[in-house]
Amino acid sequence: MLKVLISLIFLVPLCFMKNMWWLVQSFLFLLTFIFMFMNVFSTFFGNLSYFLGCDILSYGLILLSLWICVLMITASESVYRHRNYEGFFLLMILLLLILLYCTFSAMNLFMFYLFFESSLIPTLFLILGWGYQPERLQAGVYLLFYTLLASLPLLVGIFYLNYLGNSLFYPLMYKLSMVHVFGYLGLILAFLVKMPMFLVHLWLPKAHVEAPVSGSMILAGVLLKLGGYGLLRVFSVLLLSGLAFNYIWVGISLVGGVLVSLMCLRQTDLKALIAYSSVAHMGIVLGGLLTLTYWGFCGSFTLMIAHGLCSSGLFCLANISYERLGSRSLLINRGLMNFMPSMTLWWFLLSSCNMAAPPSLNLLSEISLLNSLVGWTWTTMFMLGFLSFFSAAYTLYLYSYSQHGKIYSGVYSCCMGYTREYILLCLHWVPLNLLILKSEPVMLWL
Repeated sequence: MLKVLISLIFLVPLCFMKNMWWLVQSFLFLLTFIFMFMNVFSTFFGNLSYFLGCDILSYGLILLSLWICVLMITASESVYRHRNYEGFFLLMILLLLILLYCTFSAMNLFMFYLFFESSLIPTLFLILGWGYQPERLQAGVYLLFYTLLASLPLLVGIFYLNYLGNSLFYPLMYKLSMVHVFGYLGLILAFLVKMPMFLVHLWLPKAHVEAPVSGSMILAGVLLKLGGYGLLRVFSVLLLSGLAFNYIWVGISLVGGVLVSLMCLRQTDLKALIAYSSVAHMGIVLGGLLTLTYWGFCGSFTLMIAHGLCSSGLFCLANISYERLGSRSLLINRGLMNFMPSMTLWWFLLSSCNMAAPPSLNLLSEISLLNSLVGWTWTTMFMLGFLSFFSAAYTLYLYSYSQHGKIYSGVYSCCMGYTREYILLCLHWVPLNLLILKSEPVMLWL
């Protein structure tokens, strides 16, 4: 694992050399493919180095992080074109990637906490440095306070675990069991905020709307998955408390998912709509994960990967429209089929993945999560029915409102995408629909 980490660290000096933007991107692609062929398909930690290791959970999420970070550089070509501090921009992306890599491959709960918190800093710089409106300061503060406030109890909980079992090494934590309501809350709250669970989700739409396209991609693609990954790791310790208290969070996340879906139906900002849909999807992930069932664990892991690719692709599309029209409002972004006919296909493909149409990975994971929740208690069927229906409703609203209808009179030309943009969208969509052909690693990993 250290070999990939050291390769990433050695990419840092390249950021500050002249005209090295595409070289850094090509090297990251190369690294991604090298990592892809490391083939870690076991539930046990393999590829061990001093403090890093990799099992199937880490492998999927590290691969997702590498992939999304490469595509962030591809999507942010305007930063390079306008010479908007492109060296620092690349440095931030690389730093974020290094921290995420360490987060997912750390073998120790405390190391995980350390990198989990550190990944906040480059994200904050991305939002503050390259965001669009002056409100980005407020969005940055929201992000910081929500995450830090919930993370302090997590630190205390981790130290308490260490006191109980004298070790924070994942494979040695199976002996521990914490049946303490404060310990349970401490260990779980930070991850619920990071997911984000309904009621503590307010930082997410703000951060998304103000962030540049790369910030939105990494937020939706990887940073929301940190919460799910953390929960999958700590629930080996919290099984007994989980059986007692989990129904509260499942209830909140399912009802919250429906309410957020209704909020999606009245958004006029493209980015805000996609951001709120992330909250709804993560609600299902959280619900499935907290049932503590085999289906739930596998389904939540799969949906995390599927949602990372799908949401990130939709943010790219929203940004492509924004770069042409200078606005993200649905009142101006309408009738795009006349304005950018070649992009309509990509809007259609990614929207259909967002509402879990076959053959996307989203479908597989949502079927699995539905199984876990309905098997847990059949009363969840009501909310799940609404959730599935509204999820299709707001995705159709997004697609039909932006692509069809009368074109805005200020837009009087026809416009094509760049080859770079087609490749970017293709690289989001192809893995999302091809991974379902080889879904054993994500569905049978326990």
